[in-house]
Amino acid sequence: MMKIFKEIATCFVLLLFVSDSIFAQIKADAVWQWSTTVNALTSKETNDHPTAFLWIPPNCKQVKGVVIGQHNMLEEGILEHPAFRENLAKLGFAEIWVTPALDMVYDFNATTSLTAFNEMINSFADISGYSELQFAPIIPIGHSAAASYPWNFAASNPSRTLAIISVHGDAPLTNMTGSGRPNPDWGNRNIDGIPGLFVMGEYEWLEGRIAPAIAYRKAHPKAPIAYLCDAGFGHFDYSDELVGFLNMFIAKSAKARLPVSFAMNSPVALKAVDPEKGWLVDRWRDNKPSVALPATFANYQGNKEDAGWAFDREMALATESYYARAKGKMPQYIGYVQAGKLLSPSGFSGFNPKFIPLADGLTFHLHTKYLDAVVGKPAAKGHSTAKINITRICGPVVKVDDSTFKISFNRLGFNNTKRSGDVWFMARSDGDAIYKSAVQQANMKIPIVNKEGKAQQINFPPIELTREQKEIKLKASSDSGEPVQYYIKAGPAEIKNDKLYLTRIPPSAKYPLKVTVVAWQYGRSFSPQLQSASPVEQVFYITRR
Repeated sequence: MMKIFKEIATCFVLLLFVSDSIFAQIKADAVWQWSTTVNALTSKETNDHPTAFLWIPPNCKQVKGVVIGQHNMLEEGILEHPAFRENLAKLGFAEIWVTPALDMVYDFNATTSLTAFNEMINSFADISGYSELQFAPIIPIGHSAAASYPWNFAASNPSRTLAIISVHGDAPLTNMTGSGRPNPDWGNRNIDGIPGLFVMGEYEWLEGRIAPAIAYRKAHPKAPIAYLCDAGFGHFDYSDELVGFLNMFIAKSAKARLPVSFAMNSPVALKAVDPEKGWLVDRWRDNKPSVALPATFANYQGNKEDAGWAFDREMALATESYYARAKGKMPQYIGYVQAGKLLSPSGFSGFNPKFIPLADGLTFHLHTKYLDAVVGKPAAKGHSTAKINITRICGPVVKVDDSTFKISFNRLGFNNTKRSGDVWFMARSDGDAIYKSAVQQANMKIPIVNKEGKAQQINFPPIELTREQKEIKLKASSDSGEPVQYYIKAGPAEIKNDKLYLTRIPPSAKYPLKVTVVAWQYGRSFSPQLQSASPVEQVFYITRR
């Protein structure tokens, strides 16, 4: 037993090392080399067709799998996380992100969901040059309102689903869907042999939410379903530690299920995973001790129907280490401060800071502090000395320093009245040996456009890049004299200090590659007021050198 817990402690140290080193590297505007319009659907959020974005690792010659997420909240940040992409690059896996979502639940009984999916995949197979996308195995990933989508997708496409990831999360066929919509009737469908990961945050943990997963495993013993309590975290956040666990799960799924080699122009024959050849690990029990030690399926001493599944010893011990970091520690709480005043909590969204811009009309401050108490929670008996770190969960902002953020519109654009001005923050304290980690979300609504004041227009000259150039100075201007901002909507490029730089192009890419650049000027909401300019797009194409 001592040896097992020494190994658990080692896993925990490694997870903390990852936490300290990666999160600061996340970009608010990561590269997505291709985009396509999904014409089969019209979204109620935009009254327009959704747009899907494709990222293929720059070193990838053949796509062996695709992780597909829709636009709810955490999917974007996880897909753009540097460590997540590094892991996928090693595996030869691509990513697709769709905004607005095609179908949060993925009701496979509605023909439009399947039609939209096929249109999206086939379009990317054509425009990217990676024709194998038509057949590549898929890992659906979804959060909250989109957390049932991965299970339902797998049930409707079992031969193509490599693995399933539901993050803060729904159980398969749950009656407590994050979307509030019922799951489709599976009939005689099942997810036997497909590894699934059900992640639920400690601060959102409800027995009623894990009960459907336990019931499903009992009714379908050939379904390998893993549980992970995201100990020390809640519903609205993701972390380096969680991304590290997802990376391990995806890598093990690929190793277990993909053949050594396979054709690019036909479906891949995935190998089924037998749960009885894996390990079992006790599920999260708050501060109570585990009822049984992790063990192989045959040797597990606890209730096998109640336990979570794991691929192997490494994954089982990593699960236990995740729990060990929080068990027995005291809670601590975080609040938000703005303009020197502690903000009042505001239900589901946590806190609602206001957008109070500085002189540039874009930058604003946001602070945090430890709290003594939170409504509905036991009073805190102090707090750690750990620094509270605020990061962006989603929305059009970038972090400037510890307490300063700046509006930075991106590929989401300006036409989504629900999401284009919807900014979510996460404040986190890592805690210490006495206090467990704490997280607190906040939601800020920013005006998508400034409508009052003097009008302005942007002049954005065409972008002309010669074959030899890998960078170019962007020269858009506003007749107001205010500086113009930019973002890459899609294409293998990035922008730094008003310069566009081409990024590495995947080796099997189809030429020419389209790059779409958007210039925008936000204006000012204070005197002298200035209206937002209409954004202007310029498109250019990269030809083979």
